[in-house]
Amino acid sequence: MTFETDHTHDPAVQSWGTSANAPGTEFPIQNLPLGVFSTAAAKERRIGVAIGDQILGIGAALDKGLLPGLEGLSTALRSDSLNLLMSSGRAARQALRDTVFTLLRADSGHAAAAGACLVPMRDARMHLPAQIGNFTDFFTSIHHARRTGELFRPDMPVAPNFRHMPIAYHGRASTVVESGVPCVRPRGQLADPQGAAQVYAPSQRLDFELEVGCFVGRENSLGQPISIDDADDHMFGLCLVNDWSARDIQMWESYPLGPFLAKSFMTTASPWVVTLEALAPYRVPAPKRDADDTPLPAALTSTRHVTQGGISISLKVLLQTAAMQKSGMAPVVISQPQFSDQYWTLGQMLTHHTSNGCSLRTGDLLSSGTVSGPERKDSGCLIEFNAGGKQALPLPSGETRLFLEDGDTVWLRGVCERDGYKPIGFGECKGQIVRDAT
Repeated sequence: MTFETDHTHDPAVQSWGTSANAPGTEFPIQNLPLGVFSTAAAKERRIGVAIGDQILGIGAALDKGLLPGLEGLSTALRSDSLNLLMSSGRAARQALRDTVFTLLRADSGHAAAAGACLVPMRDARMHLPAQIGNFTDFFTSIHHARRTGELFRPDMPVAPNFRHMPIAYHGRASTVVESGVPCVRPRGQLADPQGAAQVYAPSQRLDFELEVGCFVGRENSLGQPISIDDADDHMFGLCLVNDWSARDIQMWESYPLGPFLAKSFMTTASPWVVTLEALAPYRVPAPKRDADDTPLPAALTSTRHVTQGGISISLKVLLQTAAMQKSGMAPVVISQPQFSDQYWTLGQMLTHHTSNGCSLRTGDLLSSGTVSGPERKDSGCLIEFNAGGKQALPLPSGETRLFLEDGDTVWLRGVCERDGYKPIGFGECKGQIVRDAT
């Protein structure tokens, strides 16, 4: 499947919703990400589209007859999650995008009627956009693999299989939460310096992981792999993911079977899903391989994938300590990697996931694993910054961080930019570290 730009990407088009035209907005009319929200006055969850600093309630717009041609999608669009819409396929998603774009553009003539369907974002509570049945976390940044490998396997930093296939493990879907939910410091079995587990205690090496997530749209049947050129047809859209990690628990438990309690306590996902249609202008070639690299398996590449298998997203990690917040000091950007630097693409991840016949379900979340740049300053987690707990990260407040402390807040942000097109964003993926659940 090929994604091409169309009238919905025209940078000259503006919305009658003035906040959508403001410089720097993440949600211009060219974006139109989907999410699920509620309000204090109307507690039921419903589907909305982000436009500037407002949310267009899709059900309310349907009630007013403002979304013609979408009557067949009424059940899906009036649901309390995006799952039914996700399963409806690309044509349905494109029809919704076209119709909402027409409604919201400045010359639509429906500003007054549609304005009554808007809810200010500040008055809304965002929820997880989908019912997530399965969560798969990948390991696809060679820069992350090399820097962490040098800490624990200096004789072989990058495992031989890394260059042959996207590595992953099955995560815990029940602990995927929406942005803003506090991260309770996990407790677990910790090892002493001699490598003998002696205590069950709160993790002292709590870390974040900057990742990009993809929601599965159309399902595949058990025993039916998805080809690399069909992978996009099974993806609905992207979000940001923070896969919180307890490094001290992880180091003790990971051998021989890999991550377990060090990861399963919580994963944060941003609430807005940027559809693949919105991302069409930001498709880029798949990462190039070095001349001496392992040749790609035939199943994980194609002519089309080589030319547009990647997606260009500029990512940021921001950190604010409790002391910074108390003194009014703004969060500080500590990393700015590019998603296009990943060794494996999302399409390759999905294709490899199903290569053994595994069936994916609508609403399943696949995540890229830590996104890190070639330089240490653009690492996607603290354990890379601090070289395994040896080099503290200096902060403008005069504080330093080896790992996250209680009261620290982490934000993940992402923006797609390209000359000739409006920048679009993903909103925030945010969490604050707390000692105990309240």
